[in-house]
Amino acid sequence: MLARALPHPDRPSWRPALTHETVLAALLVGEILLFSVVGRNFASADGFTLTLRQAADIGLLAVVMTPVILLGGIDLSVGSLMGLSAVLLGKLWRDGGVPVGAAAALVVLAGVLAGGFNALFITKLRVPPLIVTLGTFSLFRGLAEGLTAGADNFTGFPEPFLAFGQRDVAHVPYAFPVFAGVALGVWILVHRAAIGRSFFAIGLSPEGARHAGIPVERRQALAYVLSGAGAALAAVVYVATSGQAKADAALGHELVAITAVVLGGTSIFGGRGSVHGTLLGLFALVVLRIGLQLSGMPTELADILTGVLLLVSIGARRIVSKGAVS
Repeated sequence: MLARALPHPDRPSWRPALTHETVLAALLVGEILLFSVVGRNFASADGFTLTLRQAADIGLLAVVMTPVILLGGIDLSVGSLMGLSAVLLGKLWRDGGVPVGAAAALVVLAGVLAGGFNALFITKLRVPPLIVTLGTFSLFRGLAEGLTAGADNFTGFPEPFLAFGQRDVAHVPYAFPVFAGVALGVWILVHRAAIGRSFFAIGLSPEGARHAGIPVERRQALAYVLSGAGAALAAVVYVATSGQAKADAALGHELVAITAVVLGGTSIFGGRGSVHGTLLGLFALVVLRIGLQLSGMPTELADILTGVLLLVSIGARRIVSKGAVS
C-alpha cells in the first residue's frame, strides 16, 4: 500500500502537472505564433476583431452544447435550428412587420420550444438523443426550406441591428459580450452550482444518479432547452453579422460546435469535461480557420487540419492520462 502511494522513481515529474487544458493552451499559443508569422494581418487589430467575431456564433453553440455532452447526450439539430431561427427572424421582421428586437426575442423563445421538443422525446419517450436530434436535424432544416421555398433570402435589416453584428468598440465586436455573458453563465451553472454537479453525476451513471435522488429527466430537459435557446441566439448574431437570413444558414455549424467541445476535453460519453476547455477548443478552431484564411491557403485545408488538431489533442490527452496513472 505504501509503495503504491509513493511516486514511481522513473516517472517524469512533469506528467502529473499536465492537464488536457494545458496541452490545448500550448497548441493554441503555437497556432497564434505561427500565423502571426505567416498570416497577412493576423497579428493586427483587424485580425483580432475578425477572430472574436467568428467565435461569437459558433461559440454560443459550443458553450450550450457542453452540458448536453456532459450528460452523455448529443444535439445534432443546433445548426439546422440556427437556419430555421434565421428564417423566422426574417419572416417576422419583413413579412410580419414585427420590430427586429421583438422578432429576435420571439426567435429565442422559439429556440426554447425547439429544445423542449427534443427534450420531450428524450426524457418522456426515452428515445436516444442521437436518433431524436438526427430527426430534428432534418425537420428544422426542412421547415426552413419550406418557409423560404428554398430561395427566399431576407436582407435589408435595420442599421442598428446590423451594427450589433458588424461594428466594434476598441476592436471588440458588439456581439462578443453577449457570447462572453452566456459563456460565463453556463460556466457558473456547470462548475459552481449544484445543478452542474448533477450533470457530471448523470453523465457518469444515470441510474446511480437516480438512486442518489437527482431528477435526471429534468436535468436533461434543462440542457436541451439551453441548447435550443443558444442556437436561436446564435442565429440572431449570425444574421446581424452576415446581413442576411436564408434556409441554408449555419450549414455544418453543429459539427464544428461538437468538435470544439470534444477538442476541449469533454468526453463524448459524458461525465467529464469543462466549459473553459470548450472555450480553448473553440479558439483553437477559430484561430486555425482565420489563420489559414489570412495566409491565403486553400479553405479545404481547414477541415483537414481540424481533424489533425482533434486527433493530436486526444492523443496527447491519452498519453498524459496514462502517465498520470502508471
